[in-house]
Amino acid sequence: QVQLVESGGGLGQPGGSLRLSCAASGSIFGIRTMAWYRQAPGKERELVASISSAGSTDYADSVKNRFTISRDNAKNTVYLQMNSLKPEDTALYYCNAALIVGPRAYEYDYWGQGTQVTVSS
Repeated sequence: QVQLVESGGGLGQPGGSLRLSCAASGSIFGIRTMAWYRQAPGKERELVASISSAGSTDYADSVKNRFTISRDNAKNTVYLQMNSLKPEDTALYYCNAALIVGPRAYEYDYWGQGTQVTVSS
């Protein structure tokens, strides 16, 4: 069964750091773009950061120069290093990846179950 499993959420202090991880498992032939999204209560889900298979990155303006997305292709894992945390970073964070799976090697969009990040003193 192909799935994305996130870890690393929790409680962070303003100005502090947290690191999220998301590992893809199952019969995967390849992984294209990987990304992190977040959804705060009462708000729409928004893209936080993305990274292509070649390593090109893109960030939401609200997290530029604070968050860093990276990936380890050998481990099928994407990371989100979050520094200088702010209370407005509080949200449910979701991992997203375009995975090439199945006997015909089709590309499908997968989502993790979400991991809660709460920034509070």
